[in-house]
Amino acid sequence: MHSEIVLPDLYEVTISEIQGGLESGRFRSTHLVKAYLARIEEVNLKGAALHAVSEINATALRRAEDLDAERSEHGSRGPLHGIPILIKDNIVTAHELGMNTTAGSYALEGSVAPRDAFVISKLHEAGAIFIGKASMAEWACFRGEGVPDGFSARGGQTTSPYYPYLNPLSSSSGSAVASAIGIAAATLGSETTGSIVLPASRNNIVGIKPTVGLVSRSGGRAVILIWNKSCLACLPSVIPISPNQDTVGPLARCVADAALLLSVIVGNDPSDTCDIGLPPPQEWPDYTRALNAGALRGKRLGVPRALFQDYPIINDAFQKSLDIFRGLGAHVIDPVDFPSAHELKQSKAEDIVLTVDFKPALNKYLAELVEVPTGVRSLADVIKFNLAHADIELPAPYYTDQSQLLASEASQIDEKYYTALAENRELGRTRGIDAVLQAHQLDALILPTDSYATKPTGVSGYPIISVPLGHYPQNVEPTPLKPTPIHSCAPNMPFGIAFIGTAYSEYKLIGLAYAFEQATKARLQTRAYPLATPITQLRDVILQ
Repeated sequence: MHSEIVLPDLYEVTISEIQGGLESGRFRSTHLVKAYLARIEEVNLKGAALHAVSEINATALRRAEDLDAERSEHGSRGPLHGIPILIKDNIVTAHELGMNTTAGSYALEGSVAPRDAFVISKLHEAGAIFIGKASMAEWACFRGEGVPDGFSARGGQTTSPYYPYLNPLSSSSGSAVASAIGIAAATLGSETTGSIVLPASRNNIVGIKPTVGLVSRSGGRAVILIWNKSCLACLPSVIPISPNQDTVGPLARCVADAALLLSVIVGNDPSDTCDIGLPPPQEWPDYTRALNAGALRGKRLGVPRALFQDYPIINDAFQKSLDIFRGLGAHVIDPVDFPSAHELKQSKAEDIVLTVDFKPALNKYLAELVEVPTGVRSLADVIKFNLAHADIELPAPYYTDQSQLLASEASQIDEKYYTALAENRELGRTRGIDAVLQAHQLDALILPTDSYATKPTGVSGYPIISVPLGHYPQNVEPTPLKPTPIHSCAPNMPFGIAFIGTAYSEYKLIGLAYAFEQATKARLQTRAYPLATPITQLRDVILQ
Protein backbone atom coordinates (compact mmCIF):
# COMPACT_ATOMS: atom_id res chain seq x y z
CA MET A 1 0.00 0.00 0.00
CA HIS A 2 1.42 3.40 -1.00
CA SER A 3 0.93 6.53 1.07
CA GLU A 4 -0.72 8.37 -1.83
CA ILE A 5 -3.65 5.92 -1.97
CA VAL A 6 -6.80 7.69 -0.84
CA LEU A 7 -8.72 5.82 1.84
CA PRO A 8 -12.26 6.66 3.00
CA ASP A 9 -13.12 8.28 6.33
CA LEU A 10 -14.90 5.57 8.32
CA TYR A 11 -17.01 8.17 10.13
CA GLU A 12 -18.95 9.03 6.98
CA VAL A 13 -18.09 6.38 4.33
CA THR A 14 -20.91 4.72 2.40
CA ILE A 15 -21.21 1.02 1.64
CA SER A 16 -20.71 1.66 -2.08
CA GLU A 17 -17.49 3.55 -1.33
CA ILE A 18 -16.28 0.69 0.85
CA GLN A 19 -17.15 -1.80 -1.87
CA GLY A 20 -15.24 0.32 -4.40
CA GLY A 21 -12.15 0.18 -2.20
CA LEU A 22 -12.47 -3.59 -1.79
CA GLU A 23 -12.92 -4.12 -5.52
CA SER A 24 -9.93 -1.93 -6.39
CA GLY A 25 -7.72 -3.68 -3.85
CA ARG A 26 -6.98 -0.53 -1.85
CA PHE A 27 -7.88 -2.47 1.30
CA ARG A 28 -9.39 -5.79 2.34
CA SER A 29 -12.26 -6.86 4.56
CA THR A 30 -9.74 -7.96 7.18
CA HIS A 31 -8.51 -4.36 7.34
CA LEU A 32 -12.08 -3.14 7.73
CA VAL A 33 -12.87 -5.54 10.57
CA LYS A 34 -9.70 -4.63 12.44
CA ALA A 35 -10.38 -0.91 11.99
CA TYR A 36 -14.00 -1.14 13.14
CA LEU A 37 -13.06 -3.25 16.16
CA ALA A 38 -10.40 -0.70 17.10
CA ARG A 39 -12.97 2.10 16.77
CA ILE A 40 -15.37 0.20 19.02
CA GLU A 41 -12.58 -0.23 21.56
CA GLU A 42 -11.98 3.54 21.61
CA VAL A 43 -15.49 4.71 22.51
CA ASN A 44 -17.63 1.80 23.68
CA LEU A 45 -16.35 1.27 27.23
CA LYS A 46 -13.46 3.74 27.11
CA GLY A 47 -13.50 7.40 26.10
CA ALA A 48 -17.12 8.56 25.97
CA ALA A 49 -18.24 5.06 27.12
CA LEU A 50 -21.23 5.06 24.78
CA HIS A 51 -22.14 1.39 25.47
CA ALA A 52 -23.28 0.94 21.87
CA VAL A 53 -21.96 -2.61 21.47
CA SER A 54 -22.82 -5.42 23.87
CA GLU A 55 -20.70 -8.16 22.32
CA ILE A 56 -17.91 -8.60 19.77
CA ASN A 57 -18.09 -11.56 17.40
CA ALA A 58 -14.92 -13.59 17.86
CA THR A 59 -15.42 -15.22 14.44
CA ALA A 60 -15.59 -11.92 12.50
CA LEU A 61 -11.94 -11.77 11.49
CA ARG A 62 -11.94 -15.38 10.26
CA ARG A 63 -15.08 -14.64 8.24
CA ALA A 64 -13.34 -11.59 6.72
CA GLU A 65 -10.31 -13.69 5.76
CA ASP A 66 -12.56 -16.25 4.07
CA LEU A 67 -14.45 -13.57 2.15
CA ASP A 68 -11.22 -11.88 1.06
CA ALA A 69 -9.98 -15.22 -0.30
CA GLU A 70 -13.33 -15.85 -2.00
CA ARG A 71 -13.23 -12.41 -3.66
CA SER A 72 -9.71 -13.09 -4.92
CA GLU A 73 -10.55 -16.53 -6.28
CA HIS A 74 -14.16 -16.21 -7.46
CA GLY A 75 -15.10 -12.54 -7.41
CA SER A 76 -17.66 -10.66 -5.35
CA ARG A 77 -21.04 -11.98 -4.22
CA GLY A 78 -22.50 -8.49 -4.54
CA PRO A 79 -22.66 -5.10 -2.83
CA LEU A 80 -22.51 -6.50 0.73
CA HIS A 81 -19.57 -8.85 0.13
CA GLY A 82 -17.11 -8.29 2.96
CA ILE A 83 -19.08 -5.44 4.58
CA PRO A 84 -18.93 -5.36 8.41
CA ILE A 85 -22.24 -4.66 10.15
CA LEU A 86 -23.65 -4.79 13.68
CA ILE A 87 -27.01 -6.33 14.54
CA LYS A 88 -29.31 -5.58 17.44
CA ASP A 89 -29.08 -8.00 20.35
CA ASN A 90 -32.66 -9.25 19.92
CA ILE A 91 -32.19 -10.42 16.30
CA VAL A 92 -31.81 -14.18 16.47
CA THR A 93 -28.47 -15.74 15.55
CA ALA A 94 -27.59 -19.42 15.77
CA HIS A 95 -24.82 -20.47 18.15
CA GLU A 96 -22.52 -21.20 15.19
CA LEU A 97 -22.27 -17.49 14.34
CA GLY A 98 -20.49 -16.94 17.64
CA MET A 99 -22.82 -14.45 19.35
CA ASN A 100 -25.45 -14.40 22.07
CA THR A 101 -29.03 -13.24 21.51
CA THR A 102 -30.28 -11.85 24.81
CA ALA A 103 -32.46 -8.72 24.35
CA GLY A 104 -30.00 -7.17 26.79
CA SER A 105 -30.83 -9.53 29.66
CA TYR A 106 -28.49 -11.79 31.60
CA ALA A 107 -31.41 -14.22 31.76
CA LEU A 108 -30.65 -15.28 28.17
CA GLU A 109 -26.86 -15.17 28.25
CA GLY A 110 -25.53 -18.39 26.75
CA SER A 111 -28.91 -19.42 25.34
CA VAL A 112 -28.80 -21.35 22.08
CA ALA A 113 -31.29 -20.62 19.29
CA PRO A 114 -32.16 -23.46 16.91
CA ARG A 115 -31.55 -21.38 13.79
CA ASP A 116 -30.66 -17.97 12.42
CA ALA A 117 -33.36 -15.44 11.72
CA PHE A 118 -34.32 -15.38 8.03
CA VAL A 119 -32.81 -11.89 7.71
CA ILE A 120 -29.50 -13.12 9.13
CA SER A 121 -29.41 -15.96 6.62
CA LYS A 122 -30.04 -13.48 3.80
CA LEU A 123 -27.25 -11.18 4.94
CA HIS A 124 -24.86 -14.09 5.46
CA GLU A 125 -25.53 -15.34 1.94
CA ALA A 126 -24.91 -11.82 0.62
CA GLY A 127 -21.44 -11.83 2.18
CA ALA A 128 -21.97 -9.52 5.16
CA ILE A 129 -19.69 -9.81 8.18
CA PHE A 130 -21.35 -9.64 11.61
CA ILE A 131 -18.80 -7.95 13.86
CA GLY A 132 -20.99 -8.05 16.95
CA LYS A 133 -24.29 -7.35 18.62
CA ALA A 134 -25.45 -3.79 19.22
CA SER A 135 -26.67 -2.86 22.67
CA MET A 136 -30.37 -2.19 23.11
CA ALA A 137 -32.94 -1.19 25.69
CA GLU A 138 -33.58 -4.38 27.64
CA TRP A 139 -36.55 -6.36 26.34
CA ALA A 140 -36.89 -3.61 23.69
CA CYS A 141 -38.12 -0.94 26.14
CA PHE A 142 -40.70 -3.39 27.48
CA ARG A 143 -39.42 -4.07 30.97
CA GLY A 144 -40.98 -1.02 32.63
CA GLU A 145 -41.85 2.55 31.73
CA GLY A 146 -39.50 3.86 34.41
CA VAL A 147 -36.40 2.30 32.84
CA PRO A 148 -34.37 4.92 30.92
CA ASP A 149 -34.09 4.46 27.15
CA GLY A 150 -30.97 2.62 26.06
CA PHE A 151 -30.33 0.68 29.27
CA SER A 152 -29.78 -3.05 29.46
CA ALA A 153 -28.15 -5.13 32.15
CA ARG A 154 -25.73 -6.70 29.67
CA GLY A 155 -24.98 -3.60 27.64
CA GLY A 156 -25.15 -0.84 30.24
CA GLN A 157 -26.54 2.65 29.62
CA THR A 158 -26.20 3.57 25.95
CA THR A 159 -25.91 7.31 25.28
CA SER A 160 -26.01 9.44 22.14
CA PRO A 161 -22.63 10.61 20.79
CA TYR A 162 -23.91 14.16 20.20
CA TYR A 163 -23.78 15.32 23.83
CA PRO A 164 -22.48 13.60 26.97
CA TYR A 165 -25.17 11.48 28.66
CA LEU A 166 -27.82 12.34 26.07
CA ASN A 167 -30.78 9.97 25.78
CA PRO A 168 -30.22 7.84 22.64
CA LEU A 169 -33.99 7.16 22.43
CA SER A 170 -35.89 3.88 22.30
CA SER A 171 -34.60 0.33 21.96
CA SER A 172 -32.44 0.22 18.79
CA SER A 173 -30.22 2.77 20.50
CA GLY A 174 -26.94 0.88 20.16
CA SER A 175 -27.57 0.23 16.47
CA ALA A 176 -28.23 3.93 15.86
CA VAL A 177 -25.21 5.14 17.83
CA ALA A 178 -22.94 2.65 16.05
CA SER A 179 -24.05 3.81 12.62
CA ALA A 180 -23.81 7.47 13.61
CA ILE A 181 -20.09 7.40 14.44
CA GLY A 182 -18.92 4.73 12.01
CA ILE A 183 -18.09 1.81 14.27
CA ALA A 184 -19.78 -0.37 11.64
CA ALA A 185 -20.64 0.17 7.99
CA ALA A 186 -24.33 0.00 8.92
CA THR A 187 -26.60 -1.77 11.39
CA LEU A 188 -29.87 -3.63 11.81
CA GLY A 189 -32.48 -2.73 14.41
CA SER A 190 -36.06 -3.66 15.13
CA GLU A 191 -39.22 -1.66 15.72
CA THR A 192 -42.54 -2.27 17.39
CA THR A 193 -43.41 1.41 17.79
CA GLY A 194 -40.64 3.92 17.09
CA SER A 195 -37.61 1.81 17.95
CA ILE A 196 -35.86 2.28 14.61
CA VAL A 197 -36.89 5.76 13.55
CA LEU A 198 -36.72 7.49 16.95
CA PRO A 199 -33.07 6.54 17.65
CA ALA A 200 -32.32 7.33 14.00
CA SER A 201 -33.74 10.81 14.59
CA ARG A 202 -31.83 11.34 17.84
CA ASN A 203 -28.54 10.08 16.42
CA ASN A 204 -28.49 11.89 13.06
CA ILE A 205 -28.91 8.92 10.75
CA VAL A 206 -31.45 7.25 8.45
CA GLY A 207 -33.82 4.58 9.75
CA ILE A 208 -36.34 2.55 7.77
CA LYS A 209 -39.14 0.74 9.57
CA PRO A 210 -40.70 -1.37 6.78
CA THR A 211 -44.26 -2.59 6.45
CA VAL A 212 -44.77 -5.43 8.92
CA GLY A 213 -44.35 -8.60 6.85
CA LEU A 214 -42.11 -7.11 4.14
CA VAL A 215 -39.14 -8.43 6.07
CA SER A 216 -39.64 -11.96 7.36
CA ARG A 217 -40.67 -12.26 11.00
CA SER A 218 -39.56 -15.89 11.02
CA GLY A 219 -36.56 -17.49 12.63
CA GLY A 220 -36.34 -20.04 9.84
CA ARG A 221 -37.84 -23.37 8.87
CA ALA A 222 -39.84 -25.19 11.53
CA VAL A 223 -43.24 -26.71 12.18
CA ILE A 224 -45.86 -23.98 12.80
CA LEU A 225 -48.66 -24.61 15.28
CA ILE A 226 -51.59 -22.21 14.98
CA TRP A 227 -53.00 -21.86 18.48
CA ASN A 228 -55.05 -18.67 18.61
CA LYS A 229 -56.83 -16.21 16.35
CA SER A 230 -53.98 -13.70 16.11
CA CYS A 231 -50.54 -14.31 14.60
CA LEU A 232 -48.74 -15.45 17.71
CA ALA A 233 -47.80 -18.71 15.98
CA CYS A 234 -45.00 -17.05 13.99
CA LEU A 235 -41.48 -18.17 14.81
CA PRO A 236 -39.82 -14.83 15.53
CA SER A 237 -36.76 -13.37 13.85
CA VAL A 238 -36.41 -11.18 16.93
CA ILE A 239 -37.02 -11.83 20.60
CA PRO A 240 -40.59 -10.61 20.40
CA ILE A 241 -42.89 -8.02 21.87
CA SER A 242 -45.74 -8.37 19.40
CA PRO A 243 -45.90 -10.27 16.10
CA ASN A 244 -48.62 -7.79 15.13
CA GLN A 245 -46.09 -4.94 15.09
CA ASP A 246 -42.50 -6.25 15.31
CA THR A 247 -40.23 -5.86 12.29
CA VAL A 248 -36.52 -5.70 11.49
CA GLY A 249 -35.17 -2.73 9.57
CA PRO A 250 -31.91 -0.95 8.61
CA LEU A 251 -30.15 2.00 10.21
CA ALA A 252 -27.44 3.74 8.19
CA ARG A 253 -25.73 7.06 7.59
CA CYS A 254 -27.45 7.61 4.26
CA VAL A 255 -30.64 6.59 2.46
CA ALA A 256 -28.68 4.67 -0.19
CA ASP A 257 -27.12 2.34 2.38
CA ALA A 258 -30.43 1.78 4.16
CA ALA A 259 -32.11 1.01 0.82
CA LEU A 260 -29.37 -1.48 -0.03
CA LEU A 261 -29.73 -3.32 3.27
CA LEU A 262 -33.51 -3.41 2.92
CA SER A 263 -33.18 -4.85 -0.60
CA VAL A 264 -31.08 -7.71 0.76
CA ILE A 265 -33.22 -8.64 3.77
CA VAL A 266 -36.65 -8.68 2.07
CA GLY A 267 -37.91 -11.80 0.36
CA ASN A 268 -40.39 -14.62 0.46
CA ASP A 269 -40.18 -16.84 3.52
CA PRO A 270 -42.69 -19.73 3.62
CA SER A 271 -42.13 -20.01 7.37
CA ASP A 272 -43.61 -16.56 7.99
CA THR A 273 -47.31 -17.39 8.19
CA CYS A 274 -48.41 -14.45 10.35
CA ASP A 275 -51.51 -12.75 9.00
CA ILE A 276 -52.12 -9.16 10.06
CA GLY A 277 -54.32 -8.32 7.09
CA LEU A 278 -51.51 -7.06 4.82
CA PRO A 279 -50.99 -9.56 1.97
CA PRO A 280 -47.30 -9.57 0.95
CA PRO A 281 -46.26 -8.09 -2.41
CA GLN A 282 -45.89 -10.29 -5.46
CA GLU A 283 -42.49 -8.78 -6.28
CA TRP A 284 -39.56 -7.79 -4.10
CA PRO A 285 -38.13 -4.54 -5.45
CA ASP A 286 -34.50 -3.49 -5.61
CA TYR A 287 -34.94 -0.41 -3.47
CA THR A 288 -31.68 1.10 -4.67
CA ARG A 289 -33.45 1.78 -7.98
CA ALA A 290 -35.66 4.27 -6.11
CA LEU A 291 -32.66 6.55 -5.42
CA ASN A 292 -33.62 9.45 -7.64
CA ALA A 293 -32.71 13.03 -6.68
CA GLY A 294 -35.71 14.23 -8.70
CA ALA A 295 -38.22 11.93 -6.99
CA LEU A 296 -40.09 14.79 -5.26
CA ARG A 297 -41.03 16.52 -8.50
CA GLY A 298 -44.82 16.50 -8.88
CA LYS A 299 -45.46 14.53 -5.69
CA ARG A 300 -48.26 15.47 -3.30
CA LEU A 301 -47.16 15.57 0.34
CA GLY A 302 -49.54 16.06 3.26
CA VAL A 303 -48.69 17.60 6.65
CA PRO A 304 -50.78 16.04 9.48
CA ARG A 305 -50.50 18.91 11.97
CA ALA A 306 -52.69 17.21 14.58
CA LEU A 307 -49.89 14.68 15.14
CA PHE A 308 -47.25 17.32 16.01
CA GLN A 309 -45.97 17.67 19.56
CA ASP A 310 -44.78 20.77 21.40
CA TYR A 311 -41.14 20.91 20.31
CA PRO A 312 -40.70 24.48 19.01
CA ILE A 313 -37.13 24.12 17.71
CA ILE A 314 -37.96 20.93 15.83
CA ASN A 315 -41.27 22.23 14.50
CA ASP A 316 -39.63 25.45 13.31
CA ALA A 317 -36.99 23.48 11.41
CA PHE A 318 -39.71 21.35 9.86
CA GLN A 319 -41.65 24.47 8.82
CA LYS A 320 -38.57 25.82 7.05
CA SER A 321 -38.11 22.48 5.27
CA LEU A 322 -41.45 22.89 3.49
CA ASP A 323 -39.87 25.52 1.22
CA ILE A 324 -37.21 22.96 0.30
CA PHE A 325 -39.88 20.46 -0.69
CA ARG A 326 -41.65 23.08 -2.78
CA GLY A 327 -38.35 24.06 -4.37
CA LEU A 328 -37.82 20.45 -5.37
CA GLY A 329 -41.16 20.41 -7.18
CA ALA A 330 -43.42 18.84 -4.55
CA HIS A 331 -46.95 20.04 -3.81
CA VAL A 332 -47.32 20.49 -0.05
CA ILE A 333 -50.88 20.21 1.26
CA ASP A 334 -50.92 21.72 4.72
CA PRO A 335 -52.71 20.80 6.90
CA VAL A 336 -54.22 17.41 6.28
CA ASP A 337 -55.41 15.47 9.29
CA PHE A 338 -56.53 11.95 10.04
CA PRO A 339 -60.24 11.52 10.72
CA SER A 340 -59.03 9.45 13.68
CA ALA A 341 -56.32 11.87 14.90
CA HIS A 342 -57.83 12.78 18.27
CA GLU A 343 -58.96 9.23 19.07
CA LEU A 344 -55.61 7.83 17.96
CA LYS A 345 -53.65 10.04 20.34
CA GLN A 346 -55.94 9.12 23.24
CA SER A 347 -56.33 5.41 22.45
CA LYS A 348 -54.96 2.78 24.85
CA ALA A 349 -55.61 -0.06 22.40
CA GLU A 350 -51.95 -0.39 21.44
CA ASP A 351 -50.96 -0.77 25.09
CA ILE A 352 -53.51 -3.56 25.48
CA VAL A 353 -52.36 -5.44 22.37
CA LEU A 354 -48.66 -5.22 23.16
CA THR A 355 -49.14 -6.14 26.81
CA VAL A 356 -51.17 -9.23 25.89
CA ASP A 357 -49.05 -10.29 22.89
CA PHE A 358 -45.77 -10.23 24.79
CA LYS A 359 -46.35 -13.15 27.18
CA PRO A 360 -47.36 -15.91 24.71
CA ALA A 361 -44.90 -14.68 22.08
CA LEU A 362 -41.97 -14.64 24.51
CA ASN A 363 -42.99 -17.92 26.13
CA LYS A 364 -43.05 -19.57 22.71
CA TYR A 365 -39.63 -18.19 21.83
CA LEU A 366 -38.10 -19.30 25.14
CA ALA A 367 -39.64 -22.76 24.90
CA GLU A 368 -38.04 -23.33 21.49
CA LEU A 369 -34.48 -22.47 22.55
CA VAL A 370 -32.17 -25.48 22.38
CA GLU A 371 -30.45 -24.53 25.61
CA VAL A 372 -30.89 -21.87 28.31
CA PRO A 373 -28.16 -22.11 30.98
CA THR A 374 -30.14 -19.96 33.42
CA GLY A 375 -33.19 -22.23 33.13
CA VAL A 376 -35.45 -19.36 32.05
CA ARG A 377 -38.28 -20.77 29.91
CA SER A 378 -41.15 -18.31 30.43
CA LEU A 379 -41.93 -14.69 31.20
CA ALA A 380 -42.64 -15.73 34.78
CA ASP A 381 -39.12 -17.17 34.92
CA VAL A 382 -37.67 -13.88 33.61
CA ILE A 383 -39.41 -11.94 36.39
CA LYS A 384 -38.10 -14.37 39.02
CA PHE A 385 -34.59 -14.23 37.52
CA ASN A 386 -34.57 -10.44 37.73
CA LEU A 387 -35.59 -10.51 41.39
CA ALA A 388 -33.00 -13.17 42.20
CA HIS A 389 -30.28 -11.17 40.40
CA ALA A 390 -31.46 -7.68 41.24
CA ASP A 391 -27.89 -6.45 41.72
CA ILE A 392 -27.22 -6.78 37.98
CA GLU A 393 -30.73 -6.72 36.47
CA LEU A 394 -32.50 -4.15 38.67
CA PRO A 395 -29.75 -1.85 39.96
CA ALA A 396 -30.88 1.18 41.96
CA PRO A 397 -31.68 3.99 41.68
CA TYR A 398 -32.66 4.23 37.99
CA TYR A 399 -33.19 0.67 36.75
CA THR A 400 -35.43 -1.10 39.26
CA ASP A 401 -38.68 -1.13 37.27
CA GLN A 402 -40.12 -4.30 35.73
CA SER A 403 -43.77 -3.24 35.89
CA GLN A 404 -44.41 -3.97 32.19
CA LEU A 405 -43.20 -7.55 32.59
CA LEU A 406 -45.54 -7.97 35.53
CA ALA A 407 -48.48 -6.48 33.63
CA SER A 408 -47.91 -8.80 30.69
CA GLU A 409 -47.62 -11.84 32.94
CA ALA A 410 -50.99 -10.96 34.45
CA SER A 411 -52.67 -10.42 31.06
CA GLN A 412 -54.76 -12.81 29.00
CA ILE A 413 -56.17 -13.07 25.48
CA ASP A 414 -59.85 -12.13 25.65
CA GLU A 415 -62.47 -10.12 23.78
CA LYS A 416 -60.98 -6.88 25.08
CA TYR A 417 -57.77 -7.83 23.30
CA TYR A 418 -59.49 -8.52 19.98
CA THR A 419 -61.47 -5.29 20.27
CA ALA A 420 -58.22 -3.40 20.84
CA LEU A 421 -56.59 -5.09 17.84
CA ALA A 422 -59.50 -4.05 15.63
CA GLU A 423 -59.39 -0.52 17.05
CA ASN A 424 -55.68 -0.24 16.19
CA ARG A 425 -56.31 -1.11 12.56
CA GLU A 426 -59.35 1.14 12.33
CA LEU A 427 -57.55 4.16 13.80
CA GLY A 428 -54.20 3.56 12.12
CA ARG A 429 -55.27 2.31 8.69
CA THR A 430 -58.93 2.80 7.75
CA ARG A 431 -59.54 6.18 9.40
CA GLY A 432 -55.89 7.02 9.70
CA ILE A 433 -53.13 6.83 7.12
CA ASP A 434 -55.19 5.36 4.28
CA ALA A 435 -58.07 7.79 4.84
CA VAL A 436 -55.93 10.92 4.63
CA LEU A 437 -53.83 9.67 1.69
CA GLN A 438 -56.96 8.86 -0.31
CA ALA A 439 -58.92 11.98 0.63
CA HIS A 440 -56.17 14.30 -0.59
CA GLN A 441 -54.66 12.03 -3.28
CA LEU A 442 -51.32 12.12 -1.48
CA ASP A 443 -48.12 10.26 -2.24
CA ALA A 444 -46.91 10.47 1.36
CA LEU A 445 -47.16 12.26 4.67
CA ILE A 446 -44.31 14.32 6.14
CA LEU A 447 -43.87 15.50 9.73
CA PRO A 448 -41.18 15.66 12.42
CA THR A 449 -40.07 12.22 13.56
CA ASP A 450 -40.30 13.54 17.12
CA SER A 451 -44.10 13.64 17.15
CA TYR A 452 -46.98 11.16 17.19
CA ALA A 453 -45.67 9.85 13.84
CA THR A 454 -44.79 6.40 15.18
CA LYS A 455 -48.20 5.68 16.74
CA PRO A 456 -50.21 5.34 13.49
CA THR A 457 -47.37 3.52 11.75
CA GLY A 458 -46.95 1.21 14.72
CA VAL A 459 -50.59 0.16 15.09
CA SER A 460 -51.17 -0.04 11.32
CA GLY A 461 -47.98 -1.92 10.51
CA TYR A 462 -47.22 0.68 7.81
CA PRO A 463 -43.77 1.98 6.80
CA ILE A 464 -41.98 5.06 8.09
CA ILE A 465 -38.57 6.48 7.21
CA SER A 466 -36.63 9.03 9.25
CA VAL A 467 -33.96 11.22 7.66
CA PRO A 468 -31.78 13.87 9.40
CA LEU A 469 -33.39 17.32 9.52
CA GLY A 470 -31.42 19.44 11.98
CA HIS A 471 -30.02 19.80 15.47
CA TYR A 472 -30.53 21.93 18.58
CA PRO A 473 -28.39 25.09 18.92
CA GLN A 474 -25.40 25.22 21.26
CA ASN A 475 -27.08 27.65 23.67
CA VAL A 476 -29.82 25.22 24.70
CA GLU A 477 -29.62 24.22 28.35
CA PRO A 478 -29.50 20.46 29.00
CA THR A 479 -32.67 18.97 30.50
CA PRO A 480 -32.46 17.98 33.28
CA LEU A 481 -29.42 20.10 34.11
CA LYS A 482 -27.81 17.11 35.83
CA PRO A 483 -28.40 13.80 33.99
CA THR A 484 -30.63 11.34 35.87
CA PRO A 485 -28.96 9.25 34.47
CA ILE A 486 -29.38 10.81 30.99
CA HIS A 487 -30.44 14.15 29.51
CA SER A 488 -33.72 14.26 27.60
CA CYS A 489 -32.65 17.37 25.69
CA ALA A 490 -29.27 19.02 25.13
CA PRO A 491 -27.20 21.27 22.88
CA ASN A 492 -26.38 19.77 19.47
CA MET A 493 -29.16 17.16 19.83
CA PRO A 494 -30.12 15.91 16.35
CA PHE A 495 -33.66 15.40 15.10
CA GLY A 496 -35.20 13.98 11.93
CA ILE A 497 -38.07 14.26 9.48
CA ALA A 498 -40.43 11.35 8.85
CA PHE A 499 -41.93 10.07 5.59
CA ILE A 500 -45.05 7.90 5.99
CA GLY A 501 -47.02 5.91 3.42
CA THR A 502 -49.48 3.08 3.07
CA ALA A 503 -48.58 -0.61 3.18
CA TYR A 504 -45.63 -1.61 0.98
CA SER A 505 -44.95 1.95 -0.22
CA GLU A 506 -41.27 1.71 0.72
CA TYR A 507 -40.06 2.18 -2.86
CA LYS A 508 -41.83 5.53 -3.18
CA LEU A 509 -40.87 6.66 0.32
CA ILE A 510 -37.20 5.83 -0.26
CA GLY A 511 -37.20 7.96 -3.41
CA LEU A 512 -38.75 10.92 -1.57
CA ALA A 513 -36.41 10.57 1.41
CA TYR A 514 -33.37 10.31 -0.85
CA ALA A 515 -34.32 13.44 -2.81
CA PHE A 516 -34.72 15.40 0.43
CA GLU A 517 -31.46 14.05 1.84
CA GLN A 518 -29.49 14.94 -1.27
CA ALA A 519 -30.90 18.47 -1.30
CA THR A 520 -30.24 19.18 2.37
CA LYS A 521 -27.26 17.06 3.50
CA ALA A 522 -28.54 17.78 7.01
CA ARG A 523 -26.45 15.00 8.59
CA LEU A 524 -23.29 16.92 7.73
CA GLN A 525 -24.37 19.99 9.71
CA THR A 526 -23.12 18.56 13.00
CA ARG A 527 -20.81 15.85 14.34
CA ALA A 528 -20.44 13.79 17.48
CA TYR A 529 -18.56 15.42 20.34
CA PRO A 530 -14.78 14.77 20.27
CA LEU A 531 -14.57 12.11 22.99
CA ALA A 532 -17.36 10.16 21.25
CA THR A 533 -15.63 10.29 17.83
CA PRO A 534 -13.30 7.36 17.09
CA ILE A 535 -10.02 8.32 15.44
CA THR A 536 -8.78 4.95 14.12
CA GLN A 537 -8.86 4.83 10.31
CA LEU A 538 -8.01 2.21 7.71
CA ARG A 539 -4.55 3.67 7.23
CA ASP A 540 -3.71 2.98 10.88
CA VAL A 541 -4.54 -0.70 10.39
CA ILE A 542 -2.93 -1.10 6.97
CA LEU A 543 0.36 0.46 8.09
CA GLN A 544 0.65 -1.70 11.22
